Order: sequence, then C-alpha cells, then structure tokens
Amino acid sequence: MTQTPPSPAALRPVLHEVMQEAAALALPFFREGGETSARVWSKAGGSPVTEADVAVDTFLKIRLSQVEPQAAWLSEETSDDPVRLGHDLVWIVDPIDGTRAFLSGHPDWSIAVALLRGGEPVLGAVFAPATGHFYEAVVGEGARLNGAAIAVSAQNQLEGARITGPKPMQDRLLTGAARRGPRPSVAVIERVPSLALRLARVAEGRIDLGLVSRDSRDWDIAAADLILREAGGAVCGLDGEPALYNRSEPRHGELIAAPLALRDIVLTALEK
Repeated sequence: MTQTPPSPAALRPVLHEVMQEAAALALPFFREGGETSARVWSKAGGSPVTEADVAVDTFLKIRLSQVEPQAAWLSEETSDDPVRLGHDLVWIVDPIDGTRAFLSGHPDWSIAVALLRGGEPVLGAVFAPATGHFYEAVVGEGARLNGAAIAVSAQNQLEGARITGPKPMQDRLLTGAARRGPRPSVAVIERVPSLALRLARVAEGRIDLGLVSRDSRDWDIAAADLILREAGGAVCGLDGEPALYNRSEPRHGELIAAPLALRDIVLTALEK
C-alpha cells in the first residue's frame, strides 16, 4: 500500500535543517571578496561548476530522498531522468544558485529547494548562507524570512519603482511605458547574481520588480516563485501566465516577478 506523504507544513522544519547542513558543506569553500578555494571546471556550454556544487547536490539528493522517498528529482547538477514526468511529487534543486558569485566572493549566492505536487510548488526555501537570510514558504501559509512573515511592497506604479534585472528588459519596459505617458523615473538596483534571491527580495519588499531573461530553469525559480506567491506577488511570463514546472524541457522564457498590484502595469509596458 502506498504511504500517504507528509504534508508540506510537516516537511518545512526538516527542509530547514537539511538546507542548513548543506550550507555547512559549501561555506568552507567560500571566500567573501576573494576567489573560492574550491576546484572549478566548466560544464558543457561553458558555465562553471565547483566541487561545492557537486557536494551540496549529492548531499541534498541523499537527504531529501530520505525525507520524501516518493518524490522524483530534478537538479541543475544531476543528469535529468524523464521518470520525473510521471511523478506527482518532485524535488527541484539548485545546489548553488549564483555559482559565479560564489566563485568571486560575492555574498549573493543561494541554495534553492522546492517540492512540487502536481506540477505546482507546495514547499520552497531559498537560503543565502553568506548573509544568513533564509526565505521559506508553504502553500497557503504565507512566506517567511528568518522566521518572520514577509510581504511584497505596496508599489502600484512604475514611477519610483525599484527594479532589477537585465538592462535590455529594463530599457524595453521604460520605452513601452513612455508610449502611454511620461517616461517613469525608477531606481535601478544592482542585479542580484542569484536569480532565486532576486525573486525572494521582491517577496520581502526590498525590490519592487524583478526582470528575468529567457532560459531560466525550474531550479532557478520554483522555490522563490512559491515564496513570492505566498508574499502577495507573482512570477509570470510576458503573456501573464504563471510559470509551469516539471515539463520535459524545464526552461522558461522572459519572466517578471512583481507584486500583484504592479504586475499588469509591467505587462502592458512590455507588450510588443
């Protein structure tokens, strides 16, 4: 008889503990303001990977498979197994999101983990070990940063908005807005190297709008997507549709991350 899986809420404290343990594997290799001590090599396509990525990925696969044995697995550092497509539960993992930041000593890298049920994230956590910021959410129960409830900003117009993301998308946004009225004056925030952290900071209200270029993957955004939803925001494509997960190709087009009050204004400005 198939065992009933534990609820996402029951798994939350366990995931918190597991991610703290994973961070302890990565932190010894991190040198703030300097180059990592980890061995580094290039994956197919040229993106870097370190021994810390592999160590964290291996650890999380073992531990999370113990936490929820019925869940399939999708991770940046593990060969994809299409068996996940037939599973209701799937762990989505980025062992180190923002590897280039980790390599260069920039603190904005993170560990991101989501549990999907029926293709939707129901449990998510994004942990930035270098700064100690731990974001987490359970579906229907709100979002937290280091245990305290968080919410998106009250920003409901582009004028004065704090935005971050690729400059070409920023330029298109402002040009599109200027076709419908005065060109808005915005505060451009330095791009956050970890995409998961970029979205999490929208969830906590430090950033009003996060822009995401095409080709992000499920592991970059699934955990932070849930955190942002639970904080009163949304991650969606330029058609306004929410991001979809656990497809055969776990790749996304251009996305925006914003409070619900700002979403449609941004989508209208980005219309072609």
